[in-house]
Amino acid sequence: QVQLVESGGGLVQPGGSLRLSCAASRSIFSIYTMAWYRQAPGKQRELVASITSGGNTNYADSVKGRFTISRDNAKNTAYLQMNSLKPEDTAVYLCKLDELRGIYYSYWGQGTQVTVSS
Repeated sequence: QVQLVESGGGLVQPGGSLRLSCAASRSIFSIYTMAWYRQAPGKQRELVASITSGGNTNYADSVKGRFTISRDNAKNTAYLQMNSLKPEDTAVYLCKLDELRGIYYSYWGQGTQVTVSS
């Protein structure tokens, strides 16, 4: 088992920036994917960005050029740097870990609220 704890959400004005963190409660096995999803009220959960243990990244079209995902293996933490935030980025942001230990195990964090409003 692993617990994921997100932090860094809050209220920010349009055009502002936030950095989200997702800390895992233990060391992660060598093959994994960490991802950020978001869910706005009345909408489906959507993938925002992901990063593999090999460093490959993937972004939703809506955030390309504005968001950057990264990870610090020594700290068992993934980050989502969000710049040029827009009101439509308002959502609960959740962290997900898919870890390969023979088979893939998936874990979710509780989420952190991001509100973009003037």
